[in-house]
Amino acid sequence: MGVEQLIYSLSIHADYRCRHSGVCCSTDWDVPVELPVFRNLTEAVSSGRLHAVATSEETDGPFVTGDDLPDSAAAMFARTANGRCVFFHGGSRLCVVHRDLGEAVLPSTCRYFPRVAVRDARGTFISLTHYCPTAASMLFRHDVPVEIVASPPAFPPRDYEGLHVGPDCWPPLLHPRMLMDLDGYSAWERHMVARCANVAAAPEGVLATLWHDAGLLRTFVPDGRSLSQSVATLPTSVVEAPAHGSLDASLRMHVDVMAAVPDDLRPVPDEQGLADAYARQVAPHWTSWHAPLNRYLAAKAFANWTAYQGRGLLSIVRGLEAALALVRVEAARLCRDAGRPLDADLLLEAFRNADFALNHLAVGEDLAAAWSAAEEA
Repeated sequence: MGVEQLIYSLSIHADYRCRHSGVCCSTDWDVPVELPVFRNLTEAVSSGRLHAVATSEETDGPFVTGDDLPDSAAAMFARTANGRCVFFHGGSRLCVVHRDLGEAVLPSTCRYFPRVAVRDARGTFISLTHYCPTAASMLFRHDVPVEIVASPPAFPPRDYEGLHVGPDCWPPLLHPRMLMDLDGYSAWERHMVARCANVAAAPEGVLATLWHDAGLLRTFVPDGRSLSQSVATLPTSVVEAPAHGSLDASLRMHVDVMAAVPDDLRPVPDEQGLADAYARQVAPHWTSWHAPLNRYLAAKAFANWTAYQGRGLLSIVRGLEAALALVRVEAARLCRDAGRPLDADLLLEAFRNADFALNHLAVGEDLAAAWSAAEEA
């Protein structure tokens, strides 16, 4: 990455720092180990500089090797019977690879989690997956306004993994028949975040406003005024929209998201009693949580992969709508299981569960294809 490549993040994520929750090391998911990293780690194990702190039933050593590995992986970290990485120290909640050898010898998956990055000709844009409890907790902060910031201290210049858009790739689509320019898309991205920055507004109103704004901007024709200038002339008024009285629409969107999850990863359906739990334990308390809900929408609008994988502005907004729908569904499920009304702890877990499905289970291209149906509606 050249020195001219700028890094951007949301202000609420700009000072992110791992708090060692251990979630990323104990979620029972595959961690590919690249060949150079594998060589360094095996040498460290053989020389006694690195020791696994647990054993795996899958393999005799700390690595899984063989032919059935992800592309570019020489091995994977072995896991215990309960899904923990064999290098995760439960007492200190530290990765012993990181502790004993440093960040540089970690596989890329471990180095970059929970970052979700988009790199294009404008720079590198980094959001976070809120499956990380620390990232989810940052949605509840109120010490900084929600805005896009450059050179965030938490993310120094480096070649972050994520969606890399090459210089020969097309910019995002305004609608299926017209491309945007990057200045215009940057203006739209800032506009979406600014709409979500109104943390006192109902999230349903934020989404209704973005639907309206996107509809207006889709009528753009090159007539001497740039797309970014057209974004600047969008109305400042807000479209009012009521909170959802039932879970029906959210459950339909949840089905669409689950359809984008590979069969071997798709959770067992669990919808019994959700409609009642939403009506009794979520909906009456929903208005108390507008601020973190809108910050969540801002985090989904920023560094948005659907902008490049979908077919226009409406695809992006439909994705934001789906993300909020998943939070409703997960909040209902958590309230049902806990037997209590929605509170901060349950909402934090709802954010985590929603992003686990969106960022770690579903296939992004399939989500974008489903959300792109909004372009023709």
